Amino acid sequence: MKKTITTILSLVLIFTFAIGLTGCGGSDEAIQIAIPNDTTNEARALLLLQDNGIITLKDGAGITATIQDIAENPKNIEFKEVEAAQLPNVLQDVDYAIINSNYALPAGLNPVEDSLLIEGSSSAYGNILAVKEGNENEPKIKALVAALTSQKVADFIAETYGGAVISTVENPGDGFDPDLDYASLAGTEITVAATPSPHAEVLAVAKEILAEKDITLTIKEFTDYVQPNNVVESGEIDANYFQHVPYLDDFNAQNGTHIVSVAVIHVEPLGLYGGKQTTLDALK
Repeated sequence: MKKTITTILSLVLIFTFAIGLTGCGGSDEAIQIAIPNDTTNEARALLLLQDNGIITLKDGAGITATIQDIAENPKNIEFKEVEAAQLPNVLQDVDYAIINSNYALPAGLNPVEDSLLIEGSSSAYGNILAVKEGNENEPKIKALVAALTSQKVADFIAETYGGAVISTVENPGDGFDPDLDYASLAGTEITVAATPSPHAEVLAVAKEILAEKDITLTIKEFTDYVQPNNVVESGEIDANYFQHVPYLDDFNAQNGTHIVSVAVIHVEPLGLYGGKQTTLDALK
């Protein structure tokens, strides 16, 4: 009987010691990276990791890639798919998070200074002004396009964001369309749905320009990627400014909406930020 009890106690001690070793052995724990869960931004996050030699995607995986398209994951990374707006909130709970600049900036993260990896400024992901199909040539939309593609807006982006947001307008104008009859637009209201930063901030500059012609720009802020398209589709709001064309194309295909781009304004590089990890050492 004593021998049996001794054996059981020995096994318990060995098991307890093994658990202790597992708890202390950080090298055996999976590295967690939180990434956006919407189709195109998830792909951007995975492509950023592939471009930096951290994972390899299957041949042909592109702007709609998901974690199911990962061919090689040598660091055994555990991916957490999270709504883009919530990524700054979960950063402290994971090793790393890949965050869109429009959500990084309000959270106090500077994409240029704080990110450990950052995308290039590809215009393929340029943020657009979008309207419901059929409204592209409305005078008030043309007035808004002219204001957003102005030198004043381009200068504001360069001076305010220091490379965290980059203007993609090639030939900025004075803010006014020479072919428009602005007198007939006096007293007009234009409504735009946008995320708070940088979109609503950039629109505030366009608002000043339009005010010179007695046109009121009303900015409606949203913190998600779904409602801004829904309210444009329904006609509740004239336009939105928050997304890139690959996201819009996927949204239209998935939801049967009819929203089109009328201008590309800026690009926001996606960045990898450290949470529990403060360097890239764990990924090397």
